[in-house]
Amino acid sequence: MKPHLRLVVALAALGLSATDLAAQSAYKLPPAEVVELIDAPTTPGVRTSPDARWMMLVERPAMPSIADVARPWLGLAGLRIDPATSAPAASAFDTGLVLRDLRGENVRRIALPAGARLSSLSWSHDSRRFAFLVHEHDDVELWVGDVDSAAAKRVAERVHALFGAFEWMPDGRRLLVKTIPAARGAAPKPPAAPSGPTVMQSSGRRSPVRTFQDLLESEHDSALFEHHATAQLALVDPVEGKLTALGAPGLIVRFDSAPGGAYLLVTRLQRPFSYVLTYDRFPARTEVWRADGSLAHLVHDAPLLDALPIEGVPTGPRSISWRPHDPATLVWCEALDGGDPKTKAAQRDRWLAQAAPFDAAPQEWVRTEHRARGVSWFSDPALALVTDYDRDRRWTRSTLYDVKAGKAVAVLDDRSVNDRYADPGSIVSTPLLDGSRVALQQGEWIFRSGEGASESGARPFLDRQSLTTRAVERLWRCDENAYESVAALVSLDANGAPSVLTRRETPVQPPNYHLRDLGAKSALQLTQFVDPQPQIRGIKKELVKYQRADGVQLSATLYLPADYQPGQRLPLFVWAYPLEYNDAATAGQVSGSTQRFTTIRGASHLALLTQGYCVMDNATMPIVGSPETMNDTFVEQIKAAALAAIQKADALGVADPQRVGVGGHSYGAFMTANLLAHTDLFRAGVARSGAYNRTLTPFGFQSERRTLWEAPQIYATLSPFMHADKINEPLLMLHGEKDSNSGTFPIQSERLYQAVAGHGGTVRLCLLPEEDHGYAARESILHAHAETIEWLERYVKLAVPVEAAAPRAAFGRLQRTMRRAWSALANCLPASRFDSVSKMSSCSCTNVSKRAMNAGRAARRRARCSVARRARVRETKRWDAPSKPSASAGEASRANARSACARVAARRPSCVMRTVSREGCSVEKPARSTCTPQGSSLRVMTPASCSSSSAPARNSWPSSAEITSYTESTSICSIPRSSESISISALRGSSTR
Repeated sequence: MKPHLRLVVALAALGLSATDLAAQSAYKLPPAEVVELIDAPTTPGVRTSPDARWMMLVERPAMPSIADVARPWLGLAGLRIDPATSAPAASAFDTGLVLRDLRGENVRRIALPAGARLSSLSWSHDSRRFAFLVHEHDDVELWVGDVDSAAAKRVAERVHALFGAFEWMPDGRRLLVKTIPAARGAAPKPPAAPSGPTVMQSSGRRSPVRTFQDLLESEHDSALFEHHATAQLALVDPVEGKLTALGAPGLIVRFDSAPGGAYLLVTRLQRPFSYVLTYDRFPARTEVWRADGSLAHLVHDAPLLDALPIEGVPTGPRSISWRPHDPATLVWCEALDGGDPKTKAAQRDRWLAQAAPFDAAPQEWVRTEHRARGVSWFSDPALALVTDYDRDRRWTRSTLYDVKAGKAVAVLDDRSVNDRYADPGSIVSTPLLDGSRVALQQGEWIFRSGEGASESGARPFLDRQSLTTRAVERLWRCDENAYESVAALVSLDANGAPSVLTRRETPVQPPNYHLRDLGAKSALQLTQFVDPQPQIRGIKKELVKYQRADGVQLSATLYLPADYQPGQRLPLFVWAYPLEYNDAATAGQVSGSTQRFTTIRGASHLALLTQGYCVMDNATMPIVGSPETMNDTFVEQIKAAALAAIQKADALGVADPQRVGVGGHSYGAFMTANLLAHTDLFRAGVARSGAYNRTLTPFGFQSERRTLWEAPQIYATLSPFMHADKINEPLLMLHGEKDSNSGTFPIQSERLYQAVAGHGGTVRLCLLPEEDHGYAARESILHAHAETIEWLERYVKLAVPVEAAAPRAAFGRLQRTMRRAWSALANCLPASRFDSVSKMSSCSCTNVSKRAMNAGRAARRRARCSVARRARVRETKRWDAPSKPSASAGEASRANARSACARVAARRPSCVMRTVSREGCSVEKPARSTCTPQGSSLRVMTPASCSSSSAPARNSWPSSAEITSYTESTSICSIPRSSESISISALRGSSTR
């Protein structure tokens, strides 16, 4: 078991071993403005009833605490189980429910136990009742409420919530619920001594499997899994307060009532279990039970699925479900190609049906050319929409069938899965009286609601489509100055004009719900949710488009800070995630919308906007090519996309192309490490929860279909681990210690850290205790922000301009030595504190070794020799300022001045800075900060004459700064008075030796 807190301080550039640098540390806090944002309350979620007459406002806190996240859990068969309740391990819950009618004329809070933790809210299909789970520390309870009384009560205890807890019966009153068997007993205890070795054996069958986590490892694990996964199916009547057990206990993973209520479809897992596969590939029996729990029919007895081809499917029945309209008719599909996508076949799947009492042979009713993806049903019982997927082309097709006639009627959708612009939207559904969902129809018309992707961004829509002519009519589309999507279709008038419930937001208005009558063309706002983060409302964002060198069109959302002034060039942070495409046309399509309401939640990289960065969010990194070989040019394509993004930000005049950072999560982290290894475009990178060594995912990853043994060179080329010696820009890695995502074991980050450190690179690894692939706890999220901000401040925001540094061919060794010395000192004096000298009286740097200090002295000796032979070049940048600068403008001016001084100071570990302190220093007598390595400590001194009583008024701060002199060991920054403009001049060493 990993320790509860391992925070690795990466100073590999100093030549210290990983063991020397590993440290346990308390959680950090980012700047106060970021803490305030992350702690802001969340807007309630909204769950509408099936008839759209009622809205349930669901309240949830912003974040759980680390104590909640650290609750014990068991990792078994690919699941994480709370051992106290046999429910899925969870840390975030809903905390309150408010019921209101659509127009808000009747608003009532549901009474709940103090401190209740809720989940799984579900409306009955008749919209008269609602059910939810209440999680106690040692139990899970089922509660049911009704809209008439707006009261809820407990109807079942010891609910078994693993694999789903309950579902409504066709009558809309009773519920099927899983409970923990009364006679289950205590969990099995681990053996005092092993009973024997763990043995796995394969006998010649191919069994390629992806990399999974939390698997069974012993017979004791198997017994634990069986203990916690065993459940008793029961029928609950909330009105009568009656609970009736059905059938025998078992490892029930699925249960579903037939529309007529006389039969149940039940799937149970069976032994033998696997030590290399997750529970969904264990042997399973799918059965039909009668209403009393007795066995009526065996549908399928599936074996252990240990030999599935990559991207293949099992043979035998799959996607088994009940057909709507019929009391009890099963439908399912079966593979015609053995489940192997590489097998040539004219038709790959077929759909079959079998009606109760299940004694007649199943009847085939349609075959699909490509792999079946699903079937949708219509209000007309004779119609079904069958969707298949062409793996080779990544193409989807939806065909309307006349089930009774056994023939295709029309193709309603035929396009690339990546073609957002051609997406016709999802078919609007409605519940039948028994709860089965079918497509909403009005005569020949069905309705579609979609995202509405376009070249200018998403504009959601509502269409109707004729099943007779296939013609499409647009009923409504979101306007260009907002993002508004259909949440529910409320009603239809005689002419087919609907009333819809929409969720509307703009960049400055939080999401709220509106009732739109499309026939009368009227709108009524129903909710009045307020802005939870007004302090960031000045943030600017726009959709920017640009082109990669190979002609592929790209896009990103460009964010600028709220206090951004035209003409400023800010440090840039690029956040991206690579996606695969078959063709350049779909790769260049725009996703998302700039009209969304901006919020900064969780570990969002947009928090950097509060720290003076501009951000290119969702910068497209398309990988274009054949699905079989597109990764052959992965590195070249992300390099070209990254360069194009930086060039675009530079051309817009908002970013400093010499101060650019890059980051990403998961596959985006993999991208980040590759960009640092194969380009010099970025000053630093931030990689979260990534995978970096593809030999640890040998049977494919992401969309890679080849195995390691089929394409060994590609696996090596794409692995940043194999190029760790080339990662010569600072890399910050964050990873949840208990990451459960396939392929992203924490060891991926640990090994890359060791590889980069071993080659003298600058790298830092932070392992977040108890966290999964994404980070949940407030402490973890704030710490991630603090790490990111400090890292980018040091290595991007205050980076030395590239032109100021000597060419690597001539001065590579000098630069590396200087970087090591400065890294040691920077850990004592964070770069973000240059603007507040008076707040620091001293800084002990006991972690900096004597070796580092000697390296610094040697570097300075070499620097004196080289600097003496350099020419000096003066470069001036000018910003216009108003004659009477406001407080905010003055602060921006001071920030520019401080940044210029700090960047020059950062070029030598020994410096003298003269600046104006916010506290305790007058303009006429500024404070001084002397940074001189003395042994193993760093001292910061403030003149005794600088007292808090002499602090200047806010409006009396000077508005310009000029570096007046510069030597190899001293830099003096003076700040004279000026009210007309700011002039910052920096002396640079030339690149000649």
